[in-house]
Amino acid sequence: MPGIDKLPIEETLEDSPQTRSLLGVFEEDATAISNYMNQLYQAMRRIYDAQNELSAATHLTSKLLKEYEKQRFPLGGDDEVMSSTLQQFSKVIDELSSCHAVLSTQLADAMMFPITQFKERDLKEILTLKEVFQIASNDHDAAINRYSRLSKKRENDKVKYEVTEDVYTSRKKQHQTMMHYFCALNTLQYKKKIALLEPLLGYMQAQISFFKMGSENLSDQLEEFLTNIGTSVQNVRREMDNDVETMQQTIEDLEVASDPLYLPDPDPTKFPVNRNLTRKAGYLNARNKTGLVSSTWDRQFYFTQGGNLMSQARGDVAGGLAMDIDNCSVMAVDCEDRRYCFQITSFDGKKSSILQAESKKDHEEWICTINNISKQIYLSENPEEIAARVNQSALEAVTPSPSFQQRHESLRPAGPSRPPTARTSSSGSLGSESTNLAALSLDSLVAPDTPIQFDIISPVCEDQSGQAKAFGQGGRRTNPFGESEGGTKSETEDSILHQLFIVRFLGSMEVKSDDNPDVVYETMRQILAARAIHNIFRMTESHLLVTCDCLKLIDPQTQVTRLTFPLPSVVLYATHQENKRLFGFVLRTSGGRSESNLSSVCYIFESNNEGEKICDSVGLAKQIALHAELDRRASEKQKEIERVKEKQQKELSKQKQIEKDLEEQSRLIAASSRPNQASSEGQFVVLSSSQSEESDLGEEGKKRESEA
Repeated sequence: MPGIDKLPIEETLEDSPQTRSLLGVFEEDATAISNYMNQLYQAMRRIYDAQNELSAATHLTSKLLKEYEKQRFPLGGDDEVMSSTLQQFSKVIDELSSCHAVLSTQLADAMMFPITQFKERDLKEILTLKEVFQIASNDHDAAINRYSRLSKKRENDKVKYEVTEDVYTSRKKQHQTMMHYFCALNTLQYKKKIALLEPLLGYMQAQISFFKMGSENLSDQLEEFLTNIGTSVQNVRREMDNDVETMQQTIEDLEVASDPLYLPDPDPTKFPVNRNLTRKAGYLNARNKTGLVSSTWDRQFYFTQGGNLMSQARGDVAGGLAMDIDNCSVMAVDCEDRRYCFQITSFDGKKSSILQAESKKDHEEWICTINNISKQIYLSENPEEIAARVNQSALEAVTPSPSFQQRHESLRPAGPSRPPTARTSSSGSLGSESTNLAALSLDSLVAPDTPIQFDIISPVCEDQSGQAKAFGQGGRRTNPFGESEGGTKSETEDSILHQLFIVRFLGSMEVKSDDNPDVVYETMRQILAARAIHNIFRMTESHLLVTCDCLKLIDPQTQVTRLTFPLPSVVLYATHQENKRLFGFVLRTSGGRSESNLSSVCYIFESNNEGEKICDSVGLAKQIALHAELDRRASEKQKEIERVKEKQQKELSKQKQIEKDLEEQSRLIAASSRPNQASSEGQFVVLSSSQSEESDLGEEGKKRESEA
């Protein structure tokens, strides 16, 4: 019989709010059928119990049949056919009600038995299945809540096994009960027609057979009508039997196929992660803050609709907007000892939500799907194909370099020290629509086809013969507090500033611009997106030492300096407005992708809510370094002036000595020009000043010898 609405048994395992809402309509219809059938039963009971009141009872039956068209069944289906059929029945019954006297045994067999069976067996079965399904649904919700509260840090295998088995058992029980409940509700749509038509048919046949004298009231047209109704009932019964058989087979097939899905965290090898989705739906636990440190988790059904994330409570007809995820950022987070958590931050950074997935597969698929939607891939004609192409391009771009240290072999201060860059005010955020960022394209901020480095390779892991000289560290242990070790003076011991922070390296990539803080924000967004796409959640923890000379990344275990960044090369640094744990800086180095030019590399870190403190420390270090450089230049200038004065003084002294020697030589020449009385030949010898001095010294020596 056409027009029969059915509950989808195939969707019982998903248990979506739409399915529950449709189930509510069927339950309301069952209640309406039960109420109506109870009234019809009471009317037929009156026929059976009170032969004396047969005429009044038949009249009431006719009246109820006439009122069928006024009933508002949620699943009306073929109400027009049923209404017209029942209207015709009511007319015949009303005509025969004045002369019908029904034998109780005939009425009991032909009229009361089928309607009693429908009332006592079918309707009670629906009520029983409803109660069992409600209990199974509550048990499944309780099991899921216990499973969601499993501790991630203090994982107990026994407790986890018990909770997992509890989820498996309760889910299987709910699924099986729900399928049988749906089957019974679908069957009820056929049985209600049979329960309506069969008692009436039996009643009429009993009346015809009992009242021999009433044959004059039964025309051929009425007999043909009754024959058609009987044929219709048999057709409905056959259709019902076939449909019941099909539904039973569907239930058996779904039980076998759904067995692996009863586990809350299915095997990822059997159910691989699809990273190219642009639409997804499923249950998630949402964290709601109830106080400063307290929070609750609510389980709701979430689904994506275009660029929006929608949420829908169980039983609601439609969902509501949870968040706009266009140009948003998404990343996996650790939250309150719960597993499979991720955080979504809106494009303006003003709204964020922390959600928990049920399994690792759902966790990764939700992150990839939201990341694809944030890029507005869903607006294209073939979103999955474009998402696959974008993810493949990202995979090719994220290519680890052979040595992280090789990217820093040529670290040198880039020319004269620039004035210390003032720390960027926290007015920008990831995805902000600032004027500068709107005017800049992606290629103007980040170098195209540049690889992203996700990890730092420690110097002790590679050959450091040439790199140790370049950095001046030599793989030596560094005391972050500037104390000497073994009589060796630390290279940062004389620094005024020593501040130590705990940081985790997220990634670095080469950028094309280093004069705009949006470079740092765009690099943060790309690195977080790449980590989400490729499921890179591990981070290298280090100690960041900020001094007036450089920034150092120190291994917390061995105290070996992993990497050194000269402070003059740090030209830009900024922190995120909403997520205070994220900060980054741009390092200007020589070489890089173009050996003849300077290149800029942006490094992104995560700290323990100390991003602003680190940026303040770097700014303070650059100010101290600037003042120290100015003092050094002033001191050098003063020394240069003193050296010039000293040189002038020496030149002046030398000039005076020359003048004195010239005067002495002139005097000796004048003295030697007089006649020499000791010379017998009247000859004289002109002596130089030096020769005269030597002769005088010689004469004095001879005199001393003679006196001795």
